[in-house]
Amino acid sequence: MAPEPGVSGAASASVSGPGPASPAASSSSSSASASASAAARRGRPRSEAVERSIVEAVVHLLEEGVPLSELSIERIARTAGVGKATIYRRWEGKEALFVDVVRSMQPVDPPLPGTSVRDDLVAMIEMLRQRGLAKRSSALLHNVFAQMQSYPKLWDMYHRTSVLPRRQLMDEVLRRGIANGEIRADLDFELLGDLFVGPMLVRTVLRPDGTPGEGSAERLVDAVLEGVRPPR
Repeated sequence: MAPEPGVSGAASASVSGPGPASPAASSSSSSASASASAAARRGRPRSEAVERSIVEAVVHLLEEGVPLSELSIERIARTAGVGKATIYRRWEGKEALFVDVVRSMQPVDPPLPGTSVRDDLVAMIEMLRQRGLAKRSSALLHNVFAQMQSYPKLWDMYHRTSVLPRRQLMDEVLRRGIANGEIRADLDFELLGDLFVGPMLVRTVLRPDGTPGEGSAERLVDAVLEGVRPPR
């Protein structure tokens, strides 16, 4: 770690011999302490408890039936018991905060196993299944998604920060499968991704009467992989 401003001057004064420190050394030491305190304030990690209270405040208001259009930063701050500046230090605006609130209500994506292309695809489709079922079983989450689609800026931010990274991760896995010969290289790449994602989306979103159970991600991935493998 680099020395703080003024520390080297104070160190020189302390090794120069006994006796009271010179005014310059005292001034340097005071300056170092002030600089260290300021750096500590600037580098202090954001309080997870405060962020959690803000997210929970938004969820509480949504549960009470307050629509997204009426969730002002001032109202959220009042409910969370914090100042508006506290929220703005953590989120650039309501849209970014709402995206984090939606993420907090969904299952967390675990890291991919990395053992094989098949295993990684199964893990990703299984998480898609769990998110779809969570949206179906949670009236609040379903309602929030329905409202989000009426706010293009919010919907776009959710896609850029949540949906797109997952799609990019799947693209990496699929490219690995093409590179090692597990997947044909002559297929339309966008279509390839849709072949894996589409069936699970249909079963979790468009077919509320058909709940995909345990093991459905494995069966789906195996069926698609069988069809996209290079000819033997």
